Amino acid sequence: MADESNASNLGGRYAQALFDLATDEKAVPAIEADLKSLKDALAESRDLKILIASPAFSAEDKVKGLTAIATAAKFNPTTRKFLGLLAANGRAAALPAVITGFEDLSAKARGAVSAEVTTAVALTGAQAKGVAAALRQALGKDPEITTRVDPAILGGIRVKVGSRLFDASLRSKLESLKFALKRA
Repeated sequence: MADESNASNLGGRYAQALFDLATDEKAVPAIEADLKSLKDALAESRDLKILIASPAFSAEDKVKGLTAIATAAKFNPTTRKFLGLLAANGRAAALPAVITGFEDLSAKARGAVSAEVTTAVALTGAQAKGVAAALRQALGKDPEITTRVDPAILGGIRVKVGSRLFDASLRSKLESLKFALKRA
């Protein structure tokens, strides 16, 4: 848990530095798009996850790997340089936290709020619109929703907005019931 917190804090500092640089260069949308592509690649590629997280790869190997990916994907030059710097400083493992931090800073600058919605099965278009409308009403801002499917929650929905978590998943309800039965 402490390692996750440290990575998050470190990621937040790097995200702030990248966001400040992107703002100065008026490249926030381009860099945000690059980071979204990288986030999608991380979600899909086990090899990429291993590259950034494994201590078996040297910082030099991580620099080469991340800059090759950035070059092949035609990322903004600032994004490419940043990824190289992150890896060279031995901080590639903080990349997911950096991406999340950058997305949050960018959304805040636009007056929007980021929300991560997790369900056991993929949402239909109508369900996604309903969730967005409910969040808009509850938050008073337009939510930028990223959806995730996690069959482990069994059913229901989990919504994370910033540090707040609304958990109406079947799994959490079953665990609460299990805990209540143990105490009885």
